[in-house]
Amino acid sequence: MNGSTKTLVIFDCDGVLVDSEPIALEVLIEALREKGVNIDQEGASERFLGRSLAHLAQSVEAEFGVEIDAEFLSQMREALYRRFRTDLKPLPGIPHVMQALRDGGLSWCVASSSQKERVELSLTVTGLIDYFAPDIFSATMVKNGKPAPDLFLHAAAEMGFPPENCIVVEDSPAGIQAARAAGMRVCAFTGGSHTIDPAYRASMASLTPDASFDRMEHLVDFVCPRGPD
Repeated sequence: MNGSTKTLVIFDCDGVLVDSEPIALEVLIEALREKGVNIDQEGASERFLGRSLAHLAQSVEAEFGVEIDAEFLSQMREALYRRFRTDLKPLPGIPHVMQALRDGGLSWCVASSSQKERVELSLTVTGLIDYFAPDIFSATMVKNGKPAPDLFLHAAAEMGFPPENCIVVEDSPAGIQAARAAGMRVCAFTGGSHTIDPAYRASMASLTPDASFDRMEHLVDFVCPRGPD
């Protein structure tokens, strides 16, 4: 993709393209339990969803006094990847949306808090990688992860688009805040299985996204309101 078209759609990956968040939370909770940190799914979701591993390590050390070292992160990552290879599924409707964006002359990319290796694995095992490679950006490429705007601004610059011509699709409060801080329009996607909790949806709605929907096909109505040209 390149900046020759008028709009860039920036997709988060986890919870937007793939239904990975419940798996990731289960693996994280179990890994933290082995370190003596007991936290439930709601607490883990509130603290860590949409944020980077660097944020995870800093938060756990600050709140629980437990150091998260490289070995812990490596072991947790290996456990997560094993689960992804057997259990990870794509969110419904992605192929339809990709075709509609292509027909409408729009560009797109992925900008995720996860490591690029994880994003590529997620998209590969769910059969989505060909839609997005090589335009995949990770929080490891910037100084500050979400809710800072750095990642979205980096992705837009690399793709050749000004912030005002970008639409972000996010599933977390941190991601919505990052898009807002970047000066971009943002859609709150609530189709992932981790967004069932009304309080979680309310936390995203309180940030007043430009649109909110629980079926990915509805993104087309927002970005191509008159249909493909």
